[in-house]
Amino acid sequence: MGRNRATLADVARLAGLSKTAASMVLNGREGTRLSAEAHQRVFAAAEELGYRPNLAARSLRTRKTATIAFVSDIVATTRFAGGLIRGALDAARERDHVLLITETQGDATFEQYAIEAMLDRQVDGVIYAAMATRRLTVPPAILGGPVVLLNATSPDGPPSVLPDDERAGRTVAAALLDQGHRHRIALIGRNRLKEDDAEVSLAAQARLRGIRQALGDASVDLLTECFCAEWLPEHGYAAMRGLLSRPVRPTAIICMNDRLAFGAYQALAEAGLTVPGDISVVSFDDDPIAAWLRPGLSTTALPHEQMGRRAVELLLDGGGVEPLFVPMPLRRRRSVAAPAG
Repeated sequence: MGRNRATLADVARLAGLSKTAASMVLNGREGTRLSAEAHQRVFAAAEELGYRPNLAARSLRTRKTATIAFVSDIVATTRFAGGLIRGALDAARERDHVLLITETQGDATFEQYAIEAMLDRQVDGVIYAAMATRRLTVPPAILGGPVVLLNATSPDGPPSVLPDDERAGRTVAAALLDQGHRHRIALIGRNRLKEDDAEVSLAAQARLRGIRQALGDASVDLLTECFCAEWLPEHGYAAMRGLLSRPVRPTAIICMNDRLAFGAYQALAEAGLTVPGDISVVSFDDDPIAAWLRPGLSTTALPHEQMGRRAVELLLDGGGVEPLFVPMPLRRRRSVAAPAG
């Protein structure tokens, strides 16, 4: 394959120009003093010959390989977070970079091997990603060069890209306040471990903080808060049943994630109640199933694709040490209405 590959000299010869002139045109160098017609001859020759730049030779000159390492725990094979990779791939492609992706499954030994393999390929930088938004320790091997944390922060100090969970908390609370809910809003999904341990979750505390800020600004108190061992449908179901057994029934529910909301929907249906006719429900994450619930669930979307894109941009362009927060847009569906009665 290599013997038949067109060279820069071949392009220059066909275009009737020097090798230096052809190189300047193909590399977009300004001030070549070549005519537009000469530029066209070079591009036409390159296309006719199927010329591709020798990236290995270019990397020796520029000390850049146009490759980015994407190292994750379980993001790569998780459907829910596939947008992180999709956004990073699109941004890398637009900048003429290739993304090299590896997944460690939390195996420290394999992670070390994978990182060393990436660094051996002289990548221009590393995106270190996590599935759950959390604080983590960055492997020392990648701290010597450009690195951006995706969906994570670290005391080691690299730039990071995160979803804006606190702002999302304000958004979901405002969705209920705007419809007139004031006195009987309940919260499902309090969890001490998620709220108190940043290595488990950064989202829980941030969402709770945003909810309380928005309600506090409106002088509104929560009717009650339900603790859940996990953010799973069965726990949302149990919490909702408990709320319905209380003397005072809520008019609206904030669920800390969509899976809790799925369970809450089931409990409401079994009780013969409707969403939002009897009780409004709003949530976080925009799981793909949220749009298929009846009625569709209003929820703030995790901006994974935009986060992946911003991570690549931050890596290539540089940035400050403060985390970059990406907004979580509210997907307005039909689960929120004015309180009944």
